[in-house]
Amino acid sequence: MSEYLFPPPPPAALPVSGQDARFPVNRIFCVGRNYAAHAAEMGAEVDREAPFYFLKSPHAVRQSGAILPYPPGTRDLHHEIELVVAIGAPAFRIGPAQAMAAVWGYGSGLDMTRRDLQVRAKEKRQPWDLGKNFEGAAVISALTPARDFTPGAQHIRLQVNGSLRQEGGIGDMVWPIPELIVDLSQYYHLAPGDLIMTGTPAGVGAVAEGDRLVGEIEGLAAVELTIGPAE
Repeated sequence: MSEYLFPPPPPAALPVSGQDARFPVNRIFCVGRNYAAHAAEMGAEVDREAPFYFLKSPHAVRQSGAILPYPPGTRDLHHEIELVVAIGAPAFRIGPAQAMAAVWGYGSGLDMTRRDLQVRAKEKRQPWDLGKNFEGAAVISALTPARDFTPGAQHIRLQVNGSLRQEGGIGDMVWPIPELIVDLSQYYHLAPGDLIMTGTPAGVGAVAEGDRLVGEIEGLAAVELTIGPAE
């Protein structure tokens, strides 16, 4: 039997609505600029030839209801509300007809972003990791099985301290869910436990210590987060 030099960290996992079993998280694929209005507010254009991605690590996952200490290294922490797609079956080099069969369920998620670090990376043409991939950067609700939710034109919104910040429809995504799964499967062996954060509508903005965020997508569990003091 193999021995470890030190105890491995516990696996990241998310609750499932109506079940005791939890969904173990593998990789987190995030879709950039998947809402045209958000791309415009960031001074960018949508690449309609192909979607593009960045990744978050499982250590970024926090469950809805968490208190996230204001992250180190930033003075401009932003919120981004997103539909999360949970993969539940292997998918590699699949076609559109097979894409939705790979989906296990859906959730509401917050792609928290150290915007100043992301902007600096963009200016230097460097990767976005410092801005996007840090502890607590992916806050996700309880997941709803695919049999209980069919993506369509559902509203997606985010409130901060009770004031509406972001609002749109998941039907406004430039690259819909089946196309994202097909495209990712050309480059990765998608596997159970993978998550896809599908992009955010317009209205992103900064949050501060003490702020309470509530993100909602019609038909799914809400995602809630409180920003705590910096460590």
